[in-house]
Amino acid sequence: MPRRSLSLPGFSHANPIPVAAVIDRVLATGMITGRDPGTHEMPPDLATQVHHVFGHVRAVLEAAGGGPEDLLRMTVHLADPTDRVALNEEWTAMFPDPDDRPARMVLPAATGSPTLVFCDLLAVLPG
Repeated sequence: MPRRSLSLPGFSHANPIPVAAVIDRVLATGMITGRDPGTHEMPPDLATQVHHVFGHVRAVLEAAGGGPEDLLRMTVHLADPTDRVALNEEWTAMFPDPDDRPARMVLPAATGSPTLVFCDLLAVLPG
């Protein structure tokens, strides 16, 4: 099956990679950061970065023809993996039903930059 690479206006990587790739109905992303979609600057605080991450997640899923209900797993990398307050607020806002949430894994992030959070996704799109 052919692979389809996805790009989003105003959201790109520094390296020559797409935001996401789709084969058949399976979507996988690269690193999705909390960069401000308007200014392209990295906010200094975790809550704002997490908010932007979830906005980018919605945009990637929509561009692929899906939505949050199609998300199978989100892997989140946090500079401080014990600080999950902002992450859990956005998580429960996106997935309010505790019986209908994707899998999630949180790992420590050693970015060496102002990036405090990033994630990658695996989703199965509607067919």
